[in-house]
Amino acid sequence: MTAIPRANTFVELQGASVTYGRGERAVTALAPTDLRMEKGDFVALVGPSGCGKSTILKMVSGLLKASSGWVFVAGREVGAEPVRVGMAFQNPTMLPWMRVRDNVLLPLKIVPPFRGEFRAKRNTEFRDRADDLLNQVGLKGFADKYPWELSGGMLQRASLCRALIHDPELLMLDEPFGALDQFTREELWAIMQDLWIARRPTVLLVTHDLKEASYLANRILVMKARPGHVVEDCAVDFPRPRTIDMTYSPDFVALTQRLRELIVSVRPKAEPAA
Repeated sequence: MTAIPRANTFVELQGASVTYGRGERAVTALAPTDLRMEKGDFVALVGPSGCGKSTILKMVSGLLKASSGWVFVAGREVGAEPVRVGMAFQNPTMLPWMRVRDNVLLPLKIVPPFRGEFRAKRNTEFRDRADDLLNQVGLKGFADKYPWELSGGMLQRASLCRALIHDPELLMLDEPFGALDQFTREELWAIMQDLWIARRPTVLLVTHDLKEASYLANRILVMKARPGHVVEDCAVDFPRPRTIDMTYSPDFVALTQRLRELIVSVRPKAEPAA
């Protein structure tokens, strides 16, 4: 039986699951899961380690095939319809021998239709596009630096530029701010929010930071481990643009506390000592 994606969805999982291994050694990383995202949605996945957050991210981006069920992107099974995807991870993974601008330009060298125009436009239109993005994230004047000349926070800003340079329809964020100090992290939340408001890609964010999820996302999906599955889909209705001051309001604190209590309640219990 072939599944049919529902109308008005950009990303959809229908009973999608992932199992590693076979027979007695089989481990279910993700139980059959349903998930829907509209175009331009910003969804955060939260939950304890091992609950399948990154597994969902990999399935949606086409890096991992579902063991059962279906994954649709842009109305077709994942991989069937060309969709521009941007990615940013906890480690910015910049190429150290290339200047920051050239690192940011890499997707335009690889992703159609830009790659066919790269040689002709790399020093004109594409260069201006990269410099404009770098300026937006506070890196004006750093385009010609090498990655090793930048701080961790600056590298993560450049990583966001690289993820957005090719105007992705789908943006995948896997704990991109997790390794940064609190002040830098909060500064980048504001930058990420501004970029999303201006460009409106569909965003799937994996994070362990409940404050981050509540600041950035329109919806938060809480997951349980062993096997991983979604236990709650929580709407985040705070007005935009959101500010750090808002995160201290009673309603915001109440939301993060409720999410925390839910995650604690579904967290796998430690095995008793032998």
